[in-house]
Amino acid sequence: MTRALIVIDMQRGFDDLDFWGPTANPDCEANVAALVAAWSAADEPIVVVRHDSASPSSPLHPGNPGNALVDVVAEFRPALFVTKNVNSAFYGDPDLHAWLRERGIDEVVICGIQTNMCVETTARMAGNLGYRTTVVLDATRTFDLSTDVAGLGTVTRRAEDLMASTALVLQGGGFARIATTAELVAA
Repeated sequence: MTRALIVIDMQRGFDDLDFWGPTANPDCEANVAALVAAWSAADEPIVVVRHDSASPSSPLHPGNPGNALVDVVAEFRPALFVTKNVNSAFYGDPDLHAWLRERGIDEVVICGIQTNMCVETTARMAGNLGYRTTVVLDATRTFDLSTDVAGLGTVTRRAEDLMASTALVLQGGGFARIATTAELVAA
């Protein structure tokens, strides 16, 4: 056992498109389910991460129904369950890095929501911590994003473009390898 699947923030609250806006990759949940099934069949460890937002107005706040995991993730018992309130799963509870090291796991495969937020931040940290890191891009999704940026004005990006940028930065920057669900399920 030298690798683990890390499933990030697969929560019902991300189905609230009135809150989050337009999204990309409607196959994300099915692809996450395929990865979970493959890891379970191979008896490899699966880590589930849940975002507990500190903001009461967020669908991901622990007091809101959107904090619950989606069925494909909630149906099984993971080897480790981590809660966090920041972008990186490495800053959650319990300590993901310590848990992986105690078990001699040196490779992580990451999927979940949001591609350019918690998935990317966790992948960058995993790469920096020395893990062989793979992000399964078609088992992630994100949402359109628009914000005012000093010196640039309003910057807007479509979800598909954010996913492509994440893939480019992670693989091009040496943080992680980008893979597909089919590639990993067949392996």
